[in-house]
Amino acid sequence: MASGSGDDERNTEGVSWRLIGPATGLSNKRCRLMYSSLGHSSDVCLFYVKGEFFAMDARCAHSGGPLCEGDIEEADGVLQVFCPWHDYDFDLRTGKSGTSLQQKVYEVKLEDGNVYVKHGSCLSLQPFPADPKS
Repeated sequence: MASGSGDDERNTEGVSWRLIGPATGLSNKRCRLMYSSLGHSSDVCLFYVKGEFFAMDARCAHSGGPLCEGDIEEADGVLQVFCPWHDYDFDLRTGKSGTSLQQKVYEVKLEDGNVYVKHGSCLSLQPFPADPKS
């Protein structure tokens, strides 16, 4: 099995649409944590707000707070999530904050009743098994 920079290159070039699941099942919760096969720092939040899905990095750009646990509010037509640790706000569409911080956002699409997120790793609603080599 290859290791080192080859894996990193493959993961970077491997950005593609990842099937998350049926929209009907995913739309019953405002936020779900999607685990990344690349590890904790690459996990993604899938938000469902006002009939739309949004996806962004799960850890706050400020100090790594869990954005899936944050409050979601609308102000002046902008949907925002607030980090539960220090109350930093992030636009669900753009990832921009009222500060200089920027949160990474991902494209989301609905196709044939399923939700897909464009990401560089496999995503799962369940944690990936621990690497036995670790």
